[in-house]
Amino acid sequence: MTAAPHDALAPGAFIDSDHPDIQAFARSRAGTGDDRQRAVRLYYAVRDEIRYDPYRFSLDPVHLRASAILAAGSGYCVPKAGLLAACARAAGIPARIGLADVKNHLASQRLLALMQTDIFYCHGYTELWLDGRWIKATPAFNIELCERFGVKALDFDGRAHALMHEFDAAGRRHMQYLADHGPRADLPLAELEAVYRRHYPRLLAANHPAGGDLGMEIEQERTR
Repeated sequence: MTAAPHDALAPGAFIDSDHPDIQAFARSRAGTGDDRQRAVRLYYAVRDEIRYDPYRFSLDPVHLRASAILAAGSGYCVPKAGLLAACARAAGIPARIGLADVKNHLASQRLLALMQTDIFYCHGYTELWLDGRWIKATPAFNIELCERFGVKALDFDGRAHALMHEFDAAGRRHMQYLADHGPRADLPLAELEAVYRRHYPRLLAANHPAGGDLGMEIEQERTR
C-alpha cells in the first residue's frame, strides 16, 4: 500500500496541527476507533462548530492559521478546510488542503455585489488519507446555514468524496465545480493573494474583521 506523503502529516505554517488548542480540539472530537471513524467525527466538528463566514475574508496570515479559525469560531471555506486538515494531522491522520473554482448560486445579494461574480475562485476543501487513498471532504457550510439556504447539509462517511451538492432541496442548481487545482501541503498564501487581488478587490477592500452573518442576510432578502 502506498504511504501518504510525509508533509501531509507534519505541521505547517497555516495547518498548525502542533498548536495546543488544535491538539486539544482534535483529541476531544475524534474519539476512538479507526482513522475513518475519527476523521468523520472531526469533519462534523469542524463543519458545524465553526460557522461559515465569507465576510471573514482576509489575506492576513494571522487570520488564516487553523488555530486562529478555531479560536474565532468562524471562517470562510479555505481556512476551514485548513482547520480540518490540522485536526486530522493532530489525530495522526494524513491530510492536506485542496483548491477548486466553483460556481455558487446561493449567496446573498450583498456578498455577490462585493465579489462582483458568482464564481468562488480557490474554494477550499480537504483531502484525508483513509484506507490507502485520498478522500475529499468539504467542511465549509455549517448545518444551520444550510437549513437557512434550503440546502441539505453535506454528509461525509469517510468512504466517498463529499464535495458540494449539485442541487438544493428544491431542485435548484446549487454549486458547480468548474476547475480543480489540486492539493497543497499547506495553505498557499502567495497563490491565494494573486487570485484574490485579481478577482475580489472590492471584497478585500471591504475589510470585515469582525465577520458577518450570511444566513441572516439570506433570510432578510427573502422577506423583502
